[in-house]
Amino acid sequence: MISGIKWVSALGEIVGGQEVFPHLANEATVTKRTTQMEQVITAEPDVFLASWCGQRVSPERIAARPGRDAIPAVREGNISEIQFPLLLQPGPTAMTNGLDAILAAFASTKEVSS
Repeated sequence: MISGIKWVSALGEIVGGQEVFPHLANEATVTKRTTQMEQVITAEPDVFLASWCGQRVSPERIAARPGRDAIPAVREGNISEIQFPLLLQPGPTAMTNGLDAILAAFASTKEVSS
């Protein structure tokens, strides 16, 4: 579980999202943006944007992990894969296709029940 880097968080905010770990977005390394399950449960994210370099994302496998059912994004099925070439490099592709992919992910989310 890795929080988004600065440009990914910024793209999410452009389309109306709010980073649940804003203090991690400025960290340059993956190890400094890694979170623990308890932190994610406490943050109660409504949406998971998943992008894994060189791997397909399996929302079902993400949701099946113990404790994940306590997270609103998981309960409501709001786990969206964003293809890694669209986000994991800052630049024109992230600003166009990556932004469109995030917007589409947010548009397809289900309403979260409190």
